[in-house]
Amino acid sequence: MGDGHITSRNILNMNPGSDALAELMTTTMRRIWVAAYVAIVCLVGCQPAEVTIHQQPSATGPAATEKKAAALEQNAAAAGNKAPPSPSEMINKPEAQAVDPAGAEPLDDAITCLARTIYWEARGEAIVDMEAIANVVMNRLGHAGFPNTICNVVRQGREQGSCQFSWWCDGRSDRAKEDESYATAKEIARKALNLQLADRTGGALYFHQRNVTPHWAAEYTKTVAIGEFVFYKPRSGETR
Repeated sequence: MGDGHITSRNILNMNPGSDALAELMTTTMRRIWVAAYVAIVCLVGCQPAEVTIHQQPSATGPAATEKKAAALEQNAAAAGNKAPPSPSEMINKPEAQAVDPAGAEPLDDAITCLARTIYWEARGEAIVDMEAIANVVMNRLGHAGFPNTICNVVRQGREQGSCQFSWWCDGRSDRAKEDESYATAKEIARKALNLQLADRTGGALYFHQRNVTPHWAAEYTKTVAIGEFVFYKPRSGETR
């Protein structure tokens, strides 16, 4: 009779067709495990792939503005080409002010070179005086006898020890220290590059302060006096 303990194997052996039932249960359990495995694999490996979006570099900022300025500079320097640029090509006020914000950047772009010249030659003077200095730089740009970039116009003559613009080689710091005056200078530079600044000087290529009389003044034709400055142009197109 045994000890009365009945095992699952005893139960299977006690029922007709127990082999078929055991096979069915084994197959069912296998299917359950396979389904569970597939579900786990899908949960882990079938997630949507993460898409990495590579953003293009921003088309704004000082570097982009400096590129705009270089194109405007070329347009202004081209002989006979004074067509106003399109609105998209022009530099707006925030763009200009973002260039050289502390007034200490290297002098290697059109806005900085022009603005720093306006600042050092006429800071503290009336806006019309500052605009007239910008006129002279722009009149020289591309003119026979002068370079075709603003920075080279400003630096011209230093190699010979005689600068065209004295602030450039006076041995002092070139950093613009007065924020308001420098902001005004950059705004004037922006308008000049955009060809939005009227020439107050009558095509002048030279100038000096009222309180001095340089030896070369007698060789040129006086065009106008504006504020603290007197302006001149060559009598027959030649430059000095």
